[in-house]
Amino acid sequence: MEEVDAMRGLMMDVPLTIPSILAHVMTNHGEREIVSRADDGIHRLTYAEFGRRVAKLANALRRMGIGKGDRVASFAWNTHRHLELYYAVPSIGAVLHTANIRLFPEQVGYVLDHAEDRAVFFDSSLGAALAPGLAASPNSAQRVVVSMGGRSPAVERALDYEELIAGETDTFEPDVQDEWDAAILCYTSATTGDPKGVLYTHRSTVIHAYACSAADALGVRERDTVLPIVPMFHVNAWGIPFSTPMTGAKLVFPGPGMDPKSLIALLDQERVTVSAGVPTVWLGIRDELRRNAATLPHLERFIVGGSAVPAALMRDFDALNITAVHAWGMTESSPIGTVSHVKAALAGASPEQIEHARLTQGVFVPGMQWRLVDPAGKDVAHDGKSAGELLIRGPWVAARYYKNEDASAIAFKDGWFRTGDICTVDELGYLQIVDRAKDLVKSGGEWISSVDLENALMGHPAIKEAAVVGVPHEKWIERPVACVVLREGAAATEEELRAWLGERVAKWWIPDRILFIDTIPRTGVGKFRKRDLRARFANVLVSQAASGG
Repeated sequence: MEEVDAMRGLMMDVPLTIPSILAHVMTNHGEREIVSRADDGIHRLTYAEFGRRVAKLANALRRMGIGKGDRVASFAWNTHRHLELYYAVPSIGAVLHTANIRLFPEQVGYVLDHAEDRAVFFDSSLGAALAPGLAASPNSAQRVVVSMGGRSPAVERALDYEELIAGETDTFEPDVQDEWDAAILCYTSATTGDPKGVLYTHRSTVIHAYACSAADALGVRERDTVLPIVPMFHVNAWGIPFSTPMTGAKLVFPGPGMDPKSLIALLDQERVTVSAGVPTVWLGIRDELRRNAATLPHLERFIVGGSAVPAALMRDFDALNITAVHAWGMTESSPIGTVSHVKAALAGASPEQIEHARLTQGVFVPGMQWRLVDPAGKDVAHDGKSAGELLIRGPWVAARYYKNEDASAIAFKDGWFRTGDICTVDELGYLQIVDRAKDLVKSGGEWISSVDLENALMGHPAIKEAAVVGVPHEKWIERPVACVVLREGAAATEEELRAWLGERVAKWWIPDRILFIDTIPRTGVGKFRKRDLRARFANVLVSQAASGG
């Protein structure tokens, strides 16, 4: 034991904390710029100025009584103020809860209460979206609410962010004693049941940022200019708010301007070299570029994840000398797990082989351990053909869900996280997701629960059975289509059922089509044969688009 202790003393024991990233970028890259398009216009500040604003916010939070272990929610776009929360809240020992602005109001209320948030910071343009969620939370009256980018008439009692920090000093001492302290709380997208919380530590966040910075991961360098289109409420914008400042690269935030035209203007104006977002975003940008015979001469590559990248999209951007880099991850993995780059072993391979590799989810980044197992728990061959459920573990992978032992007992086994993804891995280590263990619909990078939709539909008095499947969609990659069987003698219309769902689920969950059929095909054990429905209705939305429906 004495020998072990002596060995530990050979290297300095410096904790891995989020304040260390802030100190690094202020000291070594203080002149580099952050550009932010927020509700109140475009803002430009250096990392040094950003650090001083973080200090002001940290001091204001302390004055509000926020301290170690307290949760603070953000309900916000990608802006410099949101980034200030990313650093100020964890730096005083509190936990930032990045709430998903796309959740249904009842779900917003649920996560605010489940997290026990003591304060909520929101962008003024999202006040009307937040207000129903606050109303759905029994504990909202006790929370401090702060509006960013101006006042919001929808939340009249909210304090103003700039007024809150105006009188504070621009220096502070971080208060993080242990790298294992909680720092960030993210919730899953509520694919089944209530959203599940994943609590990231300072240590996991910093190690994840190092992993993302590797050349064969996101590969961002100091000379780059990075624009994260992926929302900061969606798994910390894939770690970019931490990995990019770690490298000293310029950061550009799009704020509420998420339409293709606004994004293209910002990408071009700020000479962005690296971006990140789900395929739906890049489909819109591609189409807008085509309409105007335009290009993005400065953009070198973009990271694409959330759902599979279409081959045509990758080829279209290749023609513009812009590389689409496919990646995969989950809320439970912070999220980066794999990134798809062309390996040396593919030198001299055919264009088809190279494209196939690029279209996979990629190769696991260093630090991420994995297994593919069959239903009996035995490892399957890594031959690109044998499929199994993907299990992962690593220093930035969750060990359990936050305050949810029942879900934890199902998802975490023997030190591994069961992803629910059915995959293959080939001889070169490229991961390919081929199916889901559960029937989830992935629309624009967001999961939609077929089970929840089916339950909502079958709550209608006219519906006997309902099955929901995801089918191809030109813009959203995949959209839900519902197949329903009416009760004998009952009647209902598609419009009536859509209105029924509109009162029970988020609007973007509502199926694009609700089809009336005589029977739903079943397996030998009575389960719905959804693959038959997918095959039968694979072109229903394509046909609808072609006919102008």
